[in-house]
Amino acid sequence: MRRVLFFVLMLVSSHVDAQSRYGPNDTLTVPYIVYAGDTMTYREFEMVFVFAHMSEAQRQAYREWTRLRNAVYVTYPYAKKAGMIINDVNLKLKGITDEHKRKKYLSSREKDLKKEFTEPLTNLSIYQGKILMKLINRETHNTCYELIKDYRGGFSAGFWQTIAWLFGNTLKQEYHPESEDAEMDKIVHEVARMYGHEF
Repeated sequence: MRRVLFFVLMLVSSHVDAQSRYGPNDTLTVPYIVYAGDTMTYREFEMVFVFAHMSEAQRQAYREWTRLRNAVYVTYPYAKKAGMIINDVNLKLKGITDEHKRKKYLSSREKDLKKEFTEPLTNLSIYQGKILMKLINRETHNTCYELIKDYRGGFSAGFWQTIAWLFGNTLKQEYHPESEDAEMDKIVHEVARMYGHEF
């Protein structure tokens, strides 16, 4: 009964819509279907996906995926910007051979970076920080440990690596899109398309 009522409502809505566009004597060609020996008009709806109840393991996997996706969405803009800045700094440093000028240049860029990134990055969770380090590795092909070592020296890199270790993390995060970070890579491509970035 409900199905018949649904089809009647669809027919009436099609008829009302048609009357608003055409005169009362116009002939309208409409799609039709033969159902239980009766010919009636029909309309196709968008695809609807119906999911069964998830098991606990599926729920856990979905929670982890959602957490990863949120972290990538939050950290991707920072990683992209940091990657551009780091690549620019590396390019400029190739032309500076004097050690004093190199330190002066790095110091000025460090002040700019602190001004721009300190506040937003301190609000990241440890998990988001881990994702950010992987994305920086994706953008620069260097780990955060290598970057600190190159710019601030081995002692600073070791010190910050120890701090990261105390929080259950490491500055030597690498990005492996073909294996352990394959799911993250799909999300990165999704976010990059949203921002209109090239891969």
